[in-house]
Amino acid sequence: MSAGAPAWGALFDWDGVLVDSKVLHRAAWDQVAREHGYSHGEADFTRHFGSQNRRAITELLGWTQDEAAVERISSRKEIIYRELLGQRADLWMSQSPAFVEQLAARGIPRAIVSSSPRQNIDVVLERSALRGVFDAIVTAEDTRVGKPHPEGFLLGARALGLPPARCVVFEDAPAGILAGRAGGMRVVALTTTHAAEELVAADLIVPALGLELVSVIEAWF
Repeated sequence: MSAGAPAWGALFDWDGVLVDSKVLHRAAWDQVAREHGYSHGEADFTRHFGSQNRRAITELLGWTQDEAAVERISSRKEIIYRELLGQRADLWMSQSPAFVEQLAARGIPRAIVSSSPRQNIDVVLERSALRGVFDAIVTAEDTRVGKPHPEGFLLGARALGLPPARCVVFEDAPAGILAGRAGGMRVVALTTTHAAEELVAADLIVPALGLELVSVIEAWF
């Protein structure tokens, strides 16, 4: 590591890690399922939440393999989600802004790496004081394959100018944990959307982004 280089960098998943959007995503998926004549229950949502829409529709839900239909369903779901998003004043997890700001103050590079479309993230950031706190943002539009493939996190590490081994992934979903591990990164899992027993592949499992985490992570490097 060169002199003056940061010891590590932070790669944050978006939904379930930085923002509490689970209820809105569930409502959007339920509505788009009704509109297209598919069933969609709690178990279905738990199984695919955190995955790219295409993988959810074709593989995890098995709704259709027709590419045009997949695009229509995916686009409609995001429209519904953003309509619901406009009705919420604040989606940030209670401790996430303070955690990200502490990393910024310590000079730790920070990136968002999400399976969500960029527009969904921009809607929240544009009305937030955290808009300029992230050094890079990687979204669904930037990747060819979604989690559990590590492509997104590898792009995030590259954007921060750090090798994967010096990056820490913050995730809430099993697919995201597998993606981080496949990319050669440490992973901190949050029990915000999945039970701890589903997140055992992570290096550390915590309930939230508490400030005490920083010293624990710094000890790794």
